[in-house]
Amino acid sequence: MDWFRKRKRKRRNIHEEPDDLETPQERRARWNSIRIIYFTMFLMSLGFSIILTGVWPYLDKLDPTAGKEFMGYIVGANPFGQMIFSPLVGWWGNRLGSIRLPLMLSLTVFTLSSTCYSMLEIFPWYRKYWMLGARFFVGVSSASIAVCRSYLSAATKIKERTAAVSMVSLAQVLGFVVGPGLQAVVTPLGDKGISLIPGVVTLDMYTAAGWINVLLGVFNCLLFLPYFFQERRIAAREAMLHHGMESEEETWKQAHPDYISSWTLICAFFVLVFNFVLLETLGTSLTMDQFAWTKAEALYYMGILMSVGAVVACITFVAIGPLCKRFPERKVLMWGGFFFMVVGRALYIPWGNEPPIIAEEIAVAQLNETYGYVNTAVNETEIVGCPSVQKWCYYIPAMTIAQFLLGYAFTAVGYPIAVTLIQTIFSKILGPRPQGVWMGLMTGAGCLSRVMGPVFVSFVYTRYGTIWTFGITTAMMIASMVWLQLVEKRLVAPDLPPVSQTHVELQVLSSEVINGKPSLEEYKPLQKKSDSNCT
Repeated sequence: MDWFRKRKRKRRNIHEEPDDLETPQERRARWNSIRIIYFTMFLMSLGFSIILTGVWPYLDKLDPTAGKEFMGYIVGANPFGQMIFSPLVGWWGNRLGSIRLPLMLSLTVFTLSSTCYSMLEIFPWYRKYWMLGARFFVGVSSASIAVCRSYLSAATKIKERTAAVSMVSLAQVLGFVVGPGLQAVVTPLGDKGISLIPGVVTLDMYTAAGWINVLLGVFNCLLFLPYFFQERRIAAREAMLHHGMESEEETWKQAHPDYISSWTLICAFFVLVFNFVLLETLGTSLTMDQFAWTKAEALYYMGILMSVGAVVACITFVAIGPLCKRFPERKVLMWGGFFFMVVGRALYIPWGNEPPIIAEEIAVAQLNETYGYVNTAVNETEIVGCPSVQKWCYYIPAMTIAQFLLGYAFTAVGYPIAVTLIQTIFSKILGPRPQGVWMGLMTGAGCLSRVMGPVFVSFVYTRYGTIWTFGITTAMMIASMVWLQLVEKRLVAPDLPPVSQTHVELQVLSSEVINGKPSLEEYKPLQKKSDSNCT
């Protein structure tokens, strides 16, 4: 307990230590606003993931003729809307010089779209298209992630940036993990649910997920009222103070970002997220094909594996800060992030001798007896194994379970490190300038990978198998890693031009109060420093 109190007191002293940039009260207000950004990022991820497990039965209930292909369009509508609008929302935030209005409007769209998703039964026709539109506009609202990342870069000092980006990434991962869990919690409501307003509002296991989004969206929108959220941009002032500039605008105009390294990181982010989304999309069907698992077994074991992977990812996020204090961020990105991802992806290339078990039918009654399910249609069957329509199942070796688990473990460690440090280094390379458009481009790159991942699975995995699928993705990761190695020396914050001592002295003398101190008090240490240099 003594150690805990000392640790807490030390952290409090660090956060309240005065400096020339802000008072302790301003620092607390700044960190309160950053924590609101954390919650917003969590909610945007939650809004995408909470409906994933229930969207197919909900769509099938509303329109039995829709089919699974249309369900793919509905799932892809969210990242597609986010991809289109992320640069636009980022540009709007830059133009306004404030993120409050874009975020409140985005959260309003999020709330209304989630309400529409939960009330689809009121539409007599074209329900699947209304669902498609609702999910598209939820994606449009998620474009606010661009201005959240931009504000985080502007509201943190250089030494705080890595830890803050790690927490944002952790918030997003928690949103993806908590979403399906909340869907499971409301499952006891059943298919019929409770009719709150007959014919208008029904609370069942499908619509409850949307209503959770609505409540959290309203709460999040209230957090951006001026009483709670106060914008505190400190990155430009930090650079201005360190380099003796007269204004923040002058500071970021002098800092020219390296476009080669900026676009390199955007492309690396696309490749990284593409590989992660590919694994999420392919995981269940891959295990069913390779290990002849039933649907129940695949969902059960993959649920356990993803939960363990989420815990590993959370631990990794916490470890990023200490790692970057001992080693340069570029080295941690290369050898702790991309190298682990390359190994994890390469491990999925089969090295066995025997092909997977070709699909065969087994009695559902056997599954009911094994898992305790109640099913009156005991003569129904389920096809397990690698489908015979996939010709590669006859000659490509099967993956082993140990191989699959080891590859997933490397991915669970490498992805959090890489996705955090790419965003951290990217924000530092851009310097103290407004980053809304650039963050929109990076967010759009991540969304494009989420759109292309399922398409890649459909056209490459089903036609050519595991060797081509994981061979191509491994080659993509290796190419990204090699290119990052080539431009490694450029992955640094831009250097501002040096300012002469005379310019700093004139700046100090031209103001009566500098950083809350009388000009004479501020001038004395500068004058002494100047005299000592002359002697």
